[in-house]
Amino acid sequence: MEIKPANLFSDHMVIQQGVPVPVWGWSVPGDEITVQFLPSAGSPNRKQKVKTEADKEGKWLTKIYPLFACAKPARVVFKSSLTRKSVEITDVLVGEVWLASGQSNMEWQVKDSLNAQAEIASANFPSIRMFTVPKVVKEKPPVDVEGNWSICSPRTVDKFSAVAYFFGRELYNNLQVPVGLINSSWGGTRIETWISRDALMSDPLCAEEVRGYEAALASMQTEEWELQMEQYRKDPAGWLRTHVVQDPGNKGYGLGWAKLEFDDSQWQEMELPQPWQRGGVAGNGVVWFRRIIEIPDEWVGHEIVLHLGACDKHDITYFNNVQVGVTGWETPSPWTALRVYRIPPLLVQKGRNVIAVRIYSYRNLGGMVGPREEMYLECPAVDKRRISLCGKWHYMVEHNFGVIRGNAGEPPQLPNQNSPYALFNSMIAPLIPYAIRGVIWYQGESNTDMPHLYRKRFPMLIQNWRNVWAKPDLPFLFVQLANYEPVLSSGKNGWAELREAQFLALKEPNTAMVVAIDIGDPIDVHPRNKQEVGKRLARCAEALVYGRDVVYSGPLYKSHAVEGDSIRISFSHIGTGLMSKGDKLKGFVISGVDKRFVPAEAVIENDTVVVRSPEVKSPVAVRYGWAANPECNLYNKEGLPASPFRTDNWNEST
Repeated sequence: MEIKPANLFSDHMVIQQGVPVPVWGWSVPGDEITVQFLPSAGSPNRKQKVKTEADKEGKWLTKIYPLFACAKPARVVFKSSLTRKSVEITDVLVGEVWLASGQSNMEWQVKDSLNAQAEIASANFPSIRMFTVPKVVKEKPPVDVEGNWSICSPRTVDKFSAVAYFFGRELYNNLQVPVGLINSSWGGTRIETWISRDALMSDPLCAEEVRGYEAALASMQTEEWELQMEQYRKDPAGWLRTHVVQDPGNKGYGLGWAKLEFDDSQWQEMELPQPWQRGGVAGNGVVWFRRIIEIPDEWVGHEIVLHLGACDKHDITYFNNVQVGVTGWETPSPWTALRVYRIPPLLVQKGRNVIAVRIYSYRNLGGMVGPREEMYLECPAVDKRRISLCGKWHYMVEHNFGVIRGNAGEPPQLPNQNSPYALFNSMIAPLIPYAIRGVIWYQGESNTDMPHLYRKRFPMLIQNWRNVWAKPDLPFLFVQLANYEPVLSSGKNGWAELREAQFLALKEPNTAMVVAIDIGDPIDVHPRNKQEVGKRLARCAEALVYGRDVVYSGPLYKSHAVEGDSIRISFSHIGTGLMSKGDKLKGFVISGVDKRFVPAEAVIENDTVVVRSPEVKSPVAVRYGWAANPECNLYNKEGLPASPFRTDNWNEST
C-alpha cells in the first residue's frame, strides 16, 4: 500500500488557525511518515516537519503545530520512508474551519435560494472553500470520507450549502481570513441518526430503539433483499422510476385542457402556491392547473418568460395549448427546481392567454409550491413589469393514486439515513479529529412528531460531538425552526414544542441559537431566505467565538410575574431595547387556571412586556408565538426577533 492521507487533506483545503492540527492517513504498517508544511514567501508561518509511524493496521496520525491565518497558498507534503513515495497537496490556506450539519435546510443549495442568480454571479471569494461530504450510509463506519475541497466561485457556488456559504461569507467579510466549511448534511433526517451508538446506549429509551433497529437489521439479511439492494444501489433513480405508481398517461391534453377556449368553469379553485394536499386534493396522482392571463399590448410579438416556482414533482407546462416546458425524471430533486420556461413571440396573443400546468406526484406532497416571489410572467425585452401568478387557479384531478407517503418506490433499507447512529458512523466519524472551530446546525423538522424526546437528544448530540472531538467547549450554533404551515392555533403543537426544546438546549455552555420565526414560509418547509440565516449565525459566532461586542440574539424569555390582572414578562438579550414591528404587539395569548388561552393585549414597558386580557381576570400563564406558523412581531432594536415561548408546561407531547 502506498502512502495515502485522508481525503480531507487535499488540494485547496483550509487548516484551522491557532490550534494543533491533526493530520492522518494510511500506509504500510511500521512505515515512518514525514509531514512537511511549506508556506509561501511572505507568510507569517514557518516551515514545519513532523514525523510519525503507521500502526499495525497501517494508520498513522500526527499533529502540525499551531499556524497563523494566511491566505497565501502553502503546500503540505507527506513522505513514506519505506516506499519512498510522497503525496503533495497544494493551495492550502489557514483560517477558520466550521462543520455545517443537519437536515434539508442545511443541505439546501445556493442555486435554490433567494436571488440565486445574483448570488452566484457575485460569488468571487477564492478564500472561502467548502468540502461537501457525500450522502452515504454504511453499516460499518468507513475509514475515510469521499469528496474534495471546492474554491468558491460563480462556477462552483451553486451547489454549496446555502446556509453554510452565507455564514462563511459573513465570517470572511468580518474577519478577513480564509474560511473552510465542511458540509455534512442530509435532508429529512432525524437527530438520532447523527448521534453515536455509545451515546444513544447511555439513555434507556434510545438504547431500546438501538436494540430494535439492530434486531430488524439482522432479520433482513436475506438473499432476496441483498439482490434488491444490489439493483437499487446500481441505479437508485432508475429503481425509483420503475417502482413508484406510474403516470397513466396524458388524457387531459386530448380533452383540450390546455386550450384557451376550453371551459373550466366547472373546475374547482385553489389558492397557489401551496401543496395540493393543503388546497383540497388529499392524495397523490396527476392534477392540472389552469389560469387565464391578460397580456399587455406592448408584450405582443416578444418573447415572455414564465416563472412557475417549484413544482412537486414533475410537470408539463403549456401556453395557449403549446408545450413550453417540461421537468421530469432527468432532473434530480425536481421538487426543488424553479421552473423558468421561455414562451416564443408567436404564442403570445393580445389580451387573454392561458397557462396550463400538468403535475405528476407519486408520493408525499404535490403541486405548485412556490415560493410566491418566483411565480410571475415577465417580458424583459420591453419593460420591468411582472405579472404575478399567485392567487386562484382552476384545477382538475386527472389521476388519483390515493395517499402515498414515505419512501414508496424504494426497497426497504437498513441501515438507512434515519437508522440510529447511521449518519454519525457514515458522515461524521470519518471527519474526526479534523481541526474545526465549531459547528453550525440546522435540524429538527423531522423530529416534530416527538418534541419531548428532543429535549434530551439535542443536548446529547452536542455533548457527544464535543466528546468525540475531545473539545468540551466546542462552540455549537444552531437554528431554531422557522415558521411553517398555515396554522395559527395556540394549542398543542409539535413545531412550537420542538422550538422550545431547542431553546432549552441553550443551557449547554458555549451555545447560541438563531431565531428564524420571521423568515420562514407557510407552505414550504424550506424557506429560501438563507442569507439572513447565515448572517444571524455569523453574528452568534462573532459574539460567542471571536469576542466581538455585538448583539447576537433576539429577546429570550427569562421570567414572569403575575401582577393583578396582568403578567409581566422579562427577557434576556434585549439589546438596546424592545420594539414591535407594527403598531402593536401580536402573538401573545393568556390563560387562567382553566388552561383556556385567549388573545391578549401586550405592551412594552421598561424593556418588559405586560400582557393582559379582559377575558382573564386572574391570569396564570402566557404564550408567545405558540404555533407552527405564528403571527408575532416582538424584536429588539437591533432587528432580531424574540423566540417563541410559554410560561406554562401544559399539554406537552408526552
